[in-house]
Amino acid sequence: MTSSHDRRPTREGVALAARKVAEILPRTPLLPLEVDGRTIWCKAESLQPVGAFKIRGAWHRLTALGEAERARGIVGVSSGNHAQGVAWAAQRLGIAATIVMPVDAPAVKLANTRALGAEVVLYDRPGGEDRDDVSRRLCEERGATLVHAYGDPWIIEGQGSAGIEIAAQMAEIGCDGPDQIVAPCGGGGLAAGLALALPDAAVLPVEPEGWDDVRRSLEAGEIRRVAADAPPTACDALQTPATWPINFEILKARCPFGLVVTPAEVRAAQRLAFARLRLVIEPGGAAALAAVLAGKVRVTDRTAVVLSGGNTDAAAFASVLQDER
Repeated sequence: MTSSHDRRPTREGVALAARKVAEILPRTPLLPLEVDGRTIWCKAESLQPVGAFKIRGAWHRLTALGEAERARGIVGVSSGNHAQGVAWAAQRLGIAATIVMPVDAPAVKLANTRALGAEVVLYDRPGGEDRDDVSRRLCEERGATLVHAYGDPWIIEGQGSAGIEIAAQMAEIGCDGPDQIVAPCGGGGLAAGLALALPDAAVLPVEPEGWDDVRRSLEAGEIRRVAADAPPTACDALQTPATWPINFEILKARCPFGLVVTPAEVRAAQRLAFARLRLVIEPGGAAALAAVLAGKVRVTDRTAVVLSGGNTDAAAFASVLQDER
């Protein structure tokens, strides 16, 4: 099979991924939400079987493996959502999966990944250990295939399948496809996939305060890393040290700018999604909605927003709701 170093993601690949995903999963809802007198369209990826959009890229990637590659197993790197997507796909395909996860990953994500049959190897994210070094070592030792969370063409294409669905769902209600799509951004796999899927829409990546390496990279025209003293963030799914060139080539061509949201803005978005959409959204999954609600996006009637994940535990979400009191 072709390795991830030998190809680039394409719109044709996104279309193929969308067909593959449609064969095994129902479409997630596209929910209307009124903001400043206009209706925006919220893609509820939190309702995927693993609680996040990551199932898309995982299925596209693992189904592209040859028999010999499947027999040797795969290694993934993730704070939890990609981990669950890969574990879900691997379990259904009979592939041994090892996931490199940070010691400070949410307990619910660690537990869910193990429950799906994956082996979890922990690394010390707070101590500065490099997860990519850990995963490369495991791949070399086991002969396994690396399934990176965002630096992989099949993963990027798979995530872009959400954009294919959004365009189709908007067309079904008599609306042209989105003219802009606002998406949470960690390593940039989702944003890059959406850019390929929706060539006529502006893509606005949103990152948490202190972890806005993609925003700074777009401004600089070259990849910038997160600062060594980046603050703690509840948006664990968006804590990535830097995007990869395979993503950035697409992002710098298609994203006019990046946006940053504060912890308070994220929590406000979580509360609103719960109150008005009846959805439980994790902090990272609420980042794009947070940017819209905070007035950082010029809203149109064709604005789509990705609610990318809902993997949070009851105590953490209860604390968000208590902020209102």
